[in-house]
Amino acid sequence: MSTPFRYTEPLPPKSATGTVAEVYAQIALDFGIAEPVTFVVLSSAPELLAPTWALMRESLIAGAGSRTGKELAALGVSLANKCPFCVDAHTVLLHATGDHGLAERLARGEAPQSEEHARVLAWGRHTRVPGAALEPYPFPREHAPAYLGTALTFHFINRIASALLTENLLPAGAQRFRAVRSLAGRTLARTVRRPARPGTALALLDHIDPGEAPAWADGTPVGLAYAALLRAAMRGAGLLDTDDHHLVEQTLQDWDGSHPPLTLDGFPDRRERPGARLALLAALAPYRITDEDVAAWRRPEHTDHCLVHLVAYGAFVAVDRIESSLSAQIIREAL
Repeated sequence: MSTPFRYTEPLPPKSATGTVAEVYAQIALDFGIAEPVTFVVLSSAPELLAPTWALMRESLIAGAGSRTGKELAALGVSLANKCPFCVDAHTVLLHATGDHGLAERLARGEAPQSEEHARVLAWGRHTRVPGAALEPYPFPREHAPAYLGTALTFHFINRIASALLTENLLPAGAQRFRAVRSLAGRTLARTVRRPARPGTALALLDHIDPGEAPAWADGTPVGLAYAALLRAAMRGAGLLDTDDHHLVEQTLQDWDGSHPPLTLDGFPDRRERPGARLALLAALAPYRITDEDVAAWRRPEHTDHCLVHLVAYGAFVAVDRIESSLSAQIIREAL
């Protein structure tokens, strides 16, 4: 029987307990999809699952600004990261907002007719480049925490999806048919268009320290969720030895947002440094992770929990590089 999970075997959502069950309940209520595989794949690591959901909920769903605009920003991020799963998901969600014509233009690879929509989509694409000039924003400045949080959320989720899931949003790739996309979106319309109260997801987090929230979040719940995910994702560094950890961190410091060449020049050999290779692929080109890469790293003691943490670490090192450049840019402009 086919499964959307490439390298893990998550427990059936109906058997979930504790934090995982609480997250699933919120997802069903506020996202409209009972058990989305982008979150189920993280369920072996509840400490990652909860803040990932919290960051998405507090930015994309409950954050300020139009849902259409934030879906466009997320779609731009997903296009920049070459994540077909997430591109298809955001196209369906644009149908859910009622923007059917926009959704289908984008599904055909065409530009939005509206200049405002085109600017938001381009802005989302541009966020992949660390240090890129993201201002003036194509949305009101007071909406910036939600839009920035949405972009950073999907820089993370894109990498998780590309590394650990197949490309098909729906079985047999049914999302490629217009009627299916439209119907799927319409089934989510009531939930997507319903206002959500900010801050609800924070109750799922183990540790909240307002002092750790980034300045760009401007005191919103988005910043607390981001800080919680940063803390949880970076724990995956413990799966690498000191030299591999240093290699990953240094490589990302020098990253300019480009995709690696087909030859993967400069990537460690999978036989010699499989952990560093897997983490770097998760950061820079998760769609290039192969069965051989995972098999070379995985040993009997490496459970699904370990694999999810290593991929999440690599993914978040890239997110942190983007966010750090963004924060530095905001500080410079404030001086």
